[in-house]
Amino acid sequence: MRLDPFYLIAGSAGLLERLVPLGVRTVQLRAKGLTPEMLRSEAIRARDCCAASGADLILNDAWELALDLGIGAVHLGQEDMETADFAALRREGVRYGLSTHDEAELARALALSPAYVALGPIYPTRLKAMKWAPQGLDRLADWKALAGAVPLVAIGGLVPERLAGVFGAGADSAAVVTDIAQAPDPEARVRTWLAATEAWR
Repeated sequence: MRLDPFYLIAGSAGLLERLVPLGVRTVQLRAKGLTPEMLRSEAIRARDCCAASGADLILNDAWELALDLGIGAVHLGQEDMETADFAALRREGVRYGLSTHDEAELARALALSPAYVALGPIYPTRLKAMKWAPQGLDRLADWKALAGAVPLVAIGGLVPERLAGVFGAGADSAAVVTDIAQAPDPEARVRTWLAATEAWR
């Protein structure tokens, strides 16, 4: 899995199918509140779209489904890490990224040899209520020093105008949800993000 500086997170296969062909190279399907059958259908559509466009698909949470469908990467939160079978993921070559919010979570994640670790929210986010205060750029720099060679994904409240600070602090990739999902023209916004991240590609 090659982690692109622009990491799109899409809430549906339909949105993913619209945006990935524009040149997105790293995308996560984070579809919430679905029945297992609906999630499976969404994941299959996302997998096939990404395969056709040469993009890397990361499936949120559903590591067993990723194993079943041959999806090559998953993203797991701290709660998901309690039940995930990391040995099975490694055996099948499924890469995994892990969310972290404090130093204990980061140490736990790094011990599992992840494909990347994520830190967030960097800035205030409209996506959901967070128990974590905005982490800020200084914390991002601290995380990069601790993570070393493990790629670091920044998430939370990101807009193109904040990229210089985010990458300057050590992030390898910027994960984007709300700025695109709530854009009047998501396609145009993705093109803006692709252009804005080109300098770090």
